[in-house]
Amino acid sequence: MPHALSPAAARDAVAEEFDNTRARLEHLVRIPSVSADGFDPGQVRRAAEQTREWLAEWGLQQTRLLEVEGAHPAVYGVTPGPPGSPTVLLYAHHDVQPPGSADLWSSPPFEPTERDGRLFGRGTADDKAGIAVHAAALKAWRGKPPVTVAAFIEGEEEIASAHLPEFLARYGDLLRADAIVLADTSNWNVGQPALTTSLRGIIDCIVEVRTLDQAMHSGMYGGPVPDALTALCKLVATLHTRRGSVAVRGLRTSRRHRLAVHEDDLRRVVGVRPRVRLLGRGSLTHRLWTRPAIAVLGIDAPPTTDAAHKLLPVARAKISLRIAPGDDTERAFRVVSHHLRKRAPWGADVSVKLATAGEPHRIETSGHIFDAYRRACTETWGCRPVEPGTGGSLPLVATLADAYPDMALLLTGVEDPGSKVHGENESVHLGDLRRCCVSETLLLGYLAARR
Repeated sequence: MPHALSPAAARDAVAEEFDNTRARLEHLVRIPSVSADGFDPGQVRRAAEQTREWLAEWGLQQTRLLEVEGAHPAVYGVTPGPPGSPTVLLYAHHDVQPPGSADLWSSPPFEPTERDGRLFGRGTADDKAGIAVHAAALKAWRGKPPVTVAAFIEGEEEIASAHLPEFLARYGDLLRADAIVLADTSNWNVGQPALTTSLRGIIDCIVEVRTLDQAMHSGMYGGPVPDALTALCKLVATLHTRRGSVAVRGLRTSRRHRLAVHEDDLRRVVGVRPRVRLLGRGSLTHRLWTRPAIAVLGIDAPPTTDAAHKLLPVARAKISLRIAPGDDTERAFRVVSHHLRKRAPWGADVSVKLATAGEPHRIETSGHIFDAYRRACTETWGCRPVEPGTGGSLPLVATLADAYPDMALLLTGVEDPGSKVHGENESVHLGDLRRCCVSETLLLGYLAARR
């Protein structure tokens, strides 16, 4: 095989196999590989085995499952390139989020369905499409890429890469590379590629409020005696100002991006109701990517159908904090924990426990590896990639950057703002999926050309 394919040759190679690429993606989407607690771990293992089989059939060598105690399996393989060629690590994940409410899906979440040029189903975009892109690029090179290609397909990304340190401790030498292509972020729009340059970090914590030793009759004692659920509501209300800005003092912000996001576009993509005001101040990109954000994800409370006339003694909430690049999770957790304990309503007992954490990260995108990606995008899409930040978090990015400081991190993806990842009716745009396959095929050749 040559060291580079022309854009026309790459498009032809991808087009020749695209029906097979889509069929294998659909097969993988039908596996409900939810990695969260309470779901069948056997399905995650089944997705890992199918991923290994797919990549092996399409050109990856030495494929196997990587295992550590208590973790969902990852998939690994490597195909040597010509002597002296750089090593490129391809990353994606085969686990998915829970499907959510079946009533809110227009078609079954684990039955891939095409509508208006998009393929719907849980994992179609996040991130089984990333596996499809890697497999298609290998296939386009007929299993003989011009660089050494390794793949690491994780099974725990949706649970914050919980065992990644253990995987690195056991298999770290296998994952060393000159560059890693992390196919798990979003393009700027349909038809507009992106190269993500920063990620916010994440802190999930459980806040518990206790006011009584036991539940008491709300009629006999309501008035002077505070209930824990009301106290919890009052407490979480202190996390934001009247305008909706984060009210926790001491959380850091990062430098602003020059890119702009327009309010009308954001409202349309997200589905904000007409009379709902957006929160905070400043540019939307600053609020979305480089400032902290706080959301209450859930509250332990009786459902309305089961609610009795009693004062609850204890109530809990799961609070999620996104922190800006340049902050760190240990310090930010101390800040938010202090805020909550200091504002305990009516003297209630308040405790705050850390559930999960992932560091933020900013990427310097200069150098020939990033230039090769820009060239591949330009020749595939007809335009240079937009270089935004993202408000989302990939805890593995900071972990990999610490473990391999000389490895270039290319944060790419198949998603677009309409993909509704993590929500009902997740989908991937099939035209963009094809373009991503072509772009990665070209990227491998352009990385080989600089030896």
